[in-house]
Amino acid sequence: MNIFQKSLALLLSWSLVIGTVPAGSAYANDFAQSDAQPANPGTTQSPEELQQLVAPIALYPDALVSQILASATYPTEIVEANRWMQRHPNLKGQELANEVDKQPWDPSIKALTQFPSVLANMDKNLSWTSSLGDAYANQPQDVMDAVQVMRVRAQKAGNLKTDKHEKIETQANTIIIEPAEPEVVYVPTYDPWIVYGPPVVAWPGWYWYPGLYAPGPSIGFGLGFGLGFLAGFAWGWHSWGCDWGHRTVIYNHNTYISHSTTIVNRNHFNRTTNSFDRATNNFNRSSNNFNRNTNTFNHGQAGAQHAPSGESSMHSGAFGGYNHGAVANGFSARGRSSFGGGGFHGGGRR
Repeated sequence: MNIFQKSLALLLSWSLVIGTVPAGSAYANDFAQSDAQPANPGTTQSPEELQQLVAPIALYPDALVSQILASATYPTEIVEANRWMQRHPNLKGQELANEVDKQPWDPSIKALTQFPSVLANMDKNLSWTSSLGDAYANQPQDVMDAVQVMRVRAQKAGNLKTDKHEKIETQANTIIIEPAEPEVVYVPTYDPWIVYGPPVVAWPGWYWYPGLYAPGPSIGFGLGFGLGFLAGFAWGWHSWGCDWGHRTVIYNHNTYISHSTTIVNRNHFNRTTNSFDRATNNFNRSSNNFNRNTNTFNHGQAGAQHAPSGESSMHSGAFGGYNHGAVANGFSARGRSSFGGGGFHGGGRR
């Protein structure tokens, strides 16, 4: 009777473990596959799409182009700064610069407050602004190439040439645009979809802004912005430029690096995700090694039993599998807790 009861108990234990082990293993696999998967990092825009994207600003002076590209990576600050400007319409010149300098914005945002119509246009066309910022954060050389392509097109169409407002200079295969007077900047006004010769398809939902748009195929200019008083500010006009050799924006003689948390730098995102995946793989390998050691221990323990061979085999298989499932579950739970707490700590003992 005792033998029958023992056999029945072992049979029931075996049935319970068989139902438990796959669930535990599946849980660990689901965790590894779901939590370790990177989010969709976004798509790369084609040269044609980038040319369409930069068309409204490609004919601006180099320093202004650099300010726009940098500031576009901070679309929320664009909105905040433009609203701030609307609340302080009486601030002008030096007084405006002094108050702007106190704000917590990126230097590129502060610089654009000296060009209210440009800032307002970026706010009004926020979808376009965000797309421009995303493109520059992830494809800076391609964006700068697109600017040059559009300048060549405008030049071939006869719409880009030196006058009293701007100085156009060609160096090798690069077209440089600078103010004709060092301390006075004129923002060109033009229709960005026809000024380049063959029509460019308008950016979806793009709206023209007064003072920056002029009908017809030519370029016009409004009032000039005197910026001599900005020399004392680190974010002033003379701190910005384009490094056409490396196809990047320059700020204070260095390559500009955006620290925006709104626009995702997908290259950095992918590096972080890869590090995360490597850590997860190391965790999984450690778990597998632990489980193999556990199984080896269980097999050795089973071999030392003096019970009948059938009973020994049942004990080894059942409890070896149970330990494997329980260990996977425990490690997985701790690993998931670590991720939820803001960082991956290996998933092992703490």
